[in-house]
Amino acid sequence: MMSKNANFIFPNWNAPPNVHAVMTTRIQAHPPRPPSKGGEDNCFDNFNLATHVGDDLEAVLENRQWLKTALNLPAEPFWLEQIHSNIVVEASAELILPKADASFSHQKDVVCVVMTADCLPILMCSKDGSHIAAIHAGWRGLENGIITNTVAALKTTDLIVWLGAAIGVERFEVGDEVRDAFLKKSANYATAFKKNGSNWLVDIYQLARIELASLGITQVFGGEFCTMTDAERFYSYRRENQTGRMATLIWRSS
Repeated sequence: MMSKNANFIFPNWNAPPNVHAVMTTRIQAHPPRPPSKGGEDNCFDNFNLATHVGDDLEAVLENRQWLKTALNLPAEPFWLEQIHSNIVVEASAELILPKADASFSHQKDVVCVVMTADCLPILMCSKDGSHIAAIHAGWRGLENGIITNTVAALKTTDLIVWLGAAIGVERFEVGDEVRDAFLKKSANYATAFKKNGSNWLVDIYQLARIELASLGITQVFGGEFCTMTDAERFYSYRRENQTGRMATLIWRSS
């Protein structure tokens, strides 16, 4: 069941009961923070979870602690230094903030997480609940095969996928070079682009679905949000430039 309460979005997908998943929003999760310096409204609101965007570090760490408590997480989330790559790593306590854009695990009580503010967060789990993964997918990562690399790391295509909140098709404008890059991969990607003056509107959800379909993965859920137009719930880099990040998490309990 998908919840649209103030703090979290829970995927509406048919994952097995031992798999847990959630996406945060920007809406305050605890008493409001004071205004930012200069008296303007705080551009990070109250639930930014990123340490690299210019927010007060103490406030971010407080938000992360609140997140762990509110969700009763079994461990500290496996945070990444996201670099718009196609690099996938196995979540491990031995790795501290690795440069990568996806993580996976075959172990219970390991929390994979990605942060976004327009890019597409993708969650994966195997149908038997034994494998999980979280992907940060901007257009560069999608073009360079971040989904394919993650599926290869999981060593199965018997997967269920949820597409979290990302920028919507009517707001994601790109140039010819982006469309050309995808069409070099496959002509099938043409269906994700719509002409808009001298540029193109691209459906980032459709880009993901096309690659998933090419891998034989058909159980794909989500993809109904737009981070840029829904300013109440979501951070958007394209809308605000300096802004916070939502987190999308997945873990298994057995």
